[in-house]
Amino acid sequence: MDFHDLEEFVRTQREVVFTTYRKDGRPQQSLVTVGSMEGGLAFTTTEGRAKVNNLGRDPRCSIMVLKPDYRGYAVLDGDADVRSRENTEPANLRMDLRQVYRSIKGEHPNWEEYDRAMEEQRRLVVLLKPGRLFGRNVP
Repeated sequence: MDFHDLEEFVRTQREVVFTTYRKDGRPQQSLVTVGSMEGGLAFTTTEGRAKVNNLGRDPRCSIMVLKPDYRGYAVLDGDADVRSRENTEPANLRMDLRQVYRSIKGEHPNWEEYDRAMEEQRRLVVLLKPGRLFGRNVP
């Protein structure tokens, strides 16, 4: 399996399990919806979430994608690149947020409205670039 195979799989199964690590080292898991971006998988979330705080301490994370019948899966391990107001120019963050949306849903009917909502919700982008990739029974 290579990243291209994973991208194809994610196009049909966008809801994934995202894992980060708590202060005490135990895993913290979240369900997120991902799209492709810059050779990795990305999603948006809001500031202050446990996954964001965990990534601030430790960028290691993983994404697990499951087939609906649970007979196949893919796991991508790596380090996250968190792009937020704190470390990304506003115009770049706006374009990254749009890119994640486009990858998942296509064009938005009103980008200005979308941009306002993303700012009000204090959204950021989490990008997981490929590190280790493995799976079973994935087309």
